Amino acid sequence: MQYSFFDFMLFLGSMGLFLYGMKTMSEGLQKMAGDKLRNILTAMTRNRVMGVLTGLLITGIIQSSSATTVMVVSFVNAGLLTLSQSISVILGANIGTTLTAWIISVFGFKVDISLYVLPIMAIAIPFIFSQKSSRKSIGEFIFGFALLFMGLAFLKDNVPDLAQNPEMLSFVTNYTDMGFASIILFFFIGAILTVVVQSSSATMAITLIMCAQGWISYEIGAAMVLGENLGTTCTANIAALAGNISARRAALSHFIFNMLGAVWVLALFYPFSHGVAMLVERFAGNTSPEILISFKLSAFHTCYNFCNTFLFIWFIKYLEKIVIKLLPQKEKEDQEFRLKYIQTGLLSISELSIVEARQEIALYSTRVERMFGFVKELLYLKDDTEYNKLYSRIEKYENISDSMELEIANYLNKVSEGRLSSEGKTEIRQMLREISEIESIADCCYNIAKTINRKRDAGADFTESQYSHIQEMFDLLTLSLQHMQKVVERQENKNQHIIQVINLESEINNLRNTLKNKNLIDIDHKEYSYETGVFYSDIIGNSEKLGDYIVNVVEAEYSETKDRKKPMVL
Repeated sequence: MQYSFFDFMLFLGSMGLFLYGMKTMSEGLQKMAGDKLRNILTAMTRNRVMGVLTGLLITGIIQSSSATTVMVVSFVNAGLLTLSQSISVILGANIGTTLTAWIISVFGFKVDISLYVLPIMAIAIPFIFSQKSSRKSIGEFIFGFALLFMGLAFLKDNVPDLAQNPEMLSFVTNYTDMGFASIILFFFIGAILTVVVQSSSATMAITLIMCAQGWISYEIGAAMVLGENLGTTCTANIAALAGNISARRAALSHFIFNMLGAVWVLALFYPFSHGVAMLVERFAGNTSPEILISFKLSAFHTCYNFCNTFLFIWFIKYLEKIVIKLLPQKEKEDQEFRLKYIQTGLLSISELSIVEARQEIALYSTRVERMFGFVKELLYLKDDTEYNKLYSRIEKYENISDSMELEIANYLNKVSEGRLSSEGKTEIRQMLREISEIESIADCCYNIAKTINRKRDAGADFTESQYSHIQEMFDLLTLSLQHMQKVVERQENKNQHIIQVINLESEINNLRNTLKNKNLIDIDHKEYSYETGVFYSDIIGNSEKLGDYIVNVVEAEYSETKDRKKPMVL
């Protein structure tokens, strides 16, 4: 019997169905968890043991070590986790991912769950068409679970049958009888397959099927499992390529950990694998050979990752030092005008990408606050060289502010196209409004700087009284910006900072009205020229507008709080 191209397409389609089922199930669970998943990951990493348990728990829930490690890289990139915390979570994720193999072994081999796939889908349908987002997420999880095992059933039927395809059989037999060299070869085959497929769960399923059908031995299958553990680190490393140095270090630590684990297991391969096999045979009882070998591989997978984690948990600090030495900090890593947090492109995990966007907006707000500090300094500069240098810097900040708004907005729009909970969609809308208002603050800063520049070019100067009044206005704006920053960063007592901004805005409005009226009187009394009065009035007016935009930013935060209260009315 010849293995045709059509048979190969059936195999690819089966794998695609399996992967889509895994993806749908994982995303459904992530949406169900929402903020809780993020809070668990950031709160439960107080020490190395808690970090390992957290990684195990999260991966066990979402059924994807790749998703967990990519999530960890994202959080390190966003500054929410330290490098040592991320390493401990990754160690736990490696144990958590072994649950997938046990699910496949039990439900895919011991129980023919494919018989129940359609009834399971029928249960999922009412949830999927529910108006409530949480129920939709439950439906997606159930539907993904059914698709996963439908894909597994098709895989079992469409994986190339080596017994009926002699040319494939001869290829395998040529390389399975070389002793330990065969173990090394299939270790690399497992790694390469996982890199190509981008899912250790899919390659694990194929390995289980091949062993259950007797096409490869338990030892060869165990070697492939080792390779799959190494290959799965590729996903996080790809995700970290565009991230900051901390993200790349976290991803590299995952690779080093799995590589070192593979080295010591390969050194003790035969005693370790035979010990696991004997343990399974002792407790499995009267089980068919097909199920027994799948249990052996699953147990090998679990024991390897558990032993590896237990071994390296005590050396996290040393592993951290190795990674830092391999990836030293370069000066160009901290470029002032580089998007710092949202360059990992983790749009497959939309709920978690919101964390990166939130951190980037906080940084955007900090830079605009710094820009206002430059404007305050510009007002008093007399030295031409220093003045021109600072004015050019303000112009640069204005251009970068425009670019940052566009890049963050584009990122948020892409995230909104993914699978999001209703809370996630609400937060996206909130953040889009925030970045628009923050950019308007930057525009006001630049307008004030341009007015100061026009005044300088005209050879005009303010009186001591005018400088004093402008400084009074700037002081109120500085205080308001500081409170706004704490609101954007979602620090404790956020509502108190919102109230402070509202109160300061009233003071700014009253001061604007007072100063504008006094300006007209002073011009009439010839205290200064009409042209100087225009420059003065423009600075006061733009300062008041700046205060309005600050209020708009905190209103965006306030109006989308969890209790969904009506925004404050000014």
